[in-house]
Amino acid sequence: MTTLVNDPARFTEEALRGFVDAHADVVRSVPGGVVRATPTRPGKVAVVVGGGSGHYPAFCGLVGPGFADGAVVGEVFTSPSAADAASVARHAAGDAGVLLLTGNYAGDVMNFGLARDRLVAEGIDARYLVVTDDVASAPPGERDRRRGIAGDLTVFKVAAAAAETGLDLDGVERAAAHANDRTRTLGVAFDGCTLPGAGAPLFTVPDGIMGIGVGIHGEPGIGEVALPTAAELAATLVERVLAEAPVPGPARAAAVLNGLGRTKYEELFVVWSGVAPLLREAGITVVEPDVGELVTSLDMAGCSLTLMWLDEALETYWRAPSGAPAYRKGVLVAADPAADPAAGTTVGTAAGTGTATAASAAADDGPDDGHDDDAGPVAAPASDQARGHAALVVAALEDAVAALTEAEERLGRLDAVAGDGDHGRGMVRGASAALAAGRACAQDGGGPTAVLTQAGQAWADRAGGTSGVLWGAMLEAAGRCLRDDDEAWRRWEADAPGVVAEAVRAGVDALRSLGRAEPGDKTMLDALEPFHAELAGRDADEGAAAAWARAAERASRAAEDTAALRPRVGRARPLAERSVGSPDPGAVSFALVATAVCARHTAPRTLEDA
Repeated sequence: MTTLVNDPARFTEEALRGFVDAHADVVRSVPGGVVRATPTRPGKVAVVVGGGSGHYPAFCGLVGPGFADGAVVGEVFTSPSAADAASVARHAAGDAGVLLLTGNYAGDVMNFGLARDRLVAEGIDARYLVVTDDVASAPPGERDRRRGIAGDLTVFKVAAAAAETGLDLDGVERAAAHANDRTRTLGVAFDGCTLPGAGAPLFTVPDGIMGIGVGIHGEPGIGEVALPTAAELAATLVERVLAEAPVPGPARAAAVLNGLGRTKYEELFVVWSGVAPLLREAGITVVEPDVGELVTSLDMAGCSLTLMWLDEALETYWRAPSGAPAYRKGVLVAADPAADPAAGTTVGTAAGTGTATAASAAADDGPDDGHDDDAGPVAAPASDQARGHAALVVAALEDAVAALTEAEERLGRLDAVAGDGDHGRGMVRGASAALAAGRACAQDGGGPTAVLTQAGQAWADRAGGTSGVLWGAMLEAAGRCLRDDDEAWRRWEADAPGVVAEAVRAGVDALRSLGRAEPGDKTMLDALEPFHAELAGRDADEGAAAAWARAAERASRAAEDTAALRPRVGRARPLAERSVGSPDPGAVSFALVATAVCARHTAPRTLEDA
């Protein structure tokens, strides 16, 4: 259990602050994460890694000379937001572009993909690549659907070393993709992990049993076997990883025996004493093995074995020195400031530690609160009519926050069945941020378009993860559909239910486009689509409030009906059978929000009444 906690909601923030203070000679804080304390030298590609917290040394511990140039840091087991990923990349990038790297999780893919697009639109050459090393999460023919687990380390290391040699962005990207193609991992667990402040683990493993095929976000394994001896475990790990060897016959390989957070180093060495001879017997020459905690899952008891089959280039990159706080290897040659005028240049400090480049200072839009202040344009004052509708939106957000806060624990339990258990906490965090942003916008005179746009951006930026980016996109799309012009209000007066249905449709389309899910995939869409269908199919004389209430009832039934479905996308997919019998947490949380706000869909009121 994560015992040493002040406020669970600030756990990541406080841990990151302590990390930066302890390693101020190597890293500095920027909005969204950390970067190296010194600027990226001219001509060098920046490598930025990232994901949720709870995995230390990954990801922030890998930032430093010879390794990553920056790390984007999300909440525990939650993808960072697109805004945070873009922020860290801006601060890390020099003049040669930036490569973003994460594991293959829906929230990371959405948020880092959006961040890449933002950077490219700003004129920064940016690429994004995901790690897919987990042999248990999809069959060999579907490697693009596999998770990224401890193989993150080997792929990140190769990309960073390739960048240090001076390869251009195309070359660094190819090196990372090549490393990923040659990396395989299998993980096992003896007990689950507990989120900070939680009273129970996300999952448990029965006494005398080992979960096999576990992820690094608190997900249980895809199967269970009798608890083996260390020698038997070594045989299982070696056999299953070698079964997917990307090249036949004898080979050289990097090896990582990784502890997941609670397994003692001595235990890992006992297992390695069985792994090493088995690899040699199979014709594998191990090159500079790592045994220890490298990509953890809070306090999970377990371990994983990663092999990266080497060629000459990959071996050079794997052996290259590193001076990152949590990964030190070889001897680094100090940069010569005379040969590199940018080396060591400072123009002040960020967050009280380290150094900042001129580019970093220019990229900051305000106080370093850990998030970009990119909340969109300031809203122009709206008409009294529009202000009334904006007040209605703010009141609905208030009800959403109340409902989600009350259901937070239940939503976490639902998510822990086949996921990482953070859905309730993430929904409360996102909705609360949306409420604060929407309320501020309304008080400044904004109409519903501005309120929903800024609420959506705040939800996505603060919550991160899959649900955060999807809810943010939905709110923004609905806001754009409503508009604040006079014609919109004439349409509202003539057909309020139709206007509401159109706005919801816009949100549905945004979710489908971004999430790439379909009805039946066991996602929020399975409640959202029926909700919209009920709105669109209302009786001609039915008002907006009555139509919304009926649609909310339909969404609630549809959410419960997802219990019979098997997930086909997202983090729950590898644990599809375990998920059957439990409703989808995203569908349930949407239905809760829809039900909570239905009483607000009455005649527009003034901001003061709200």
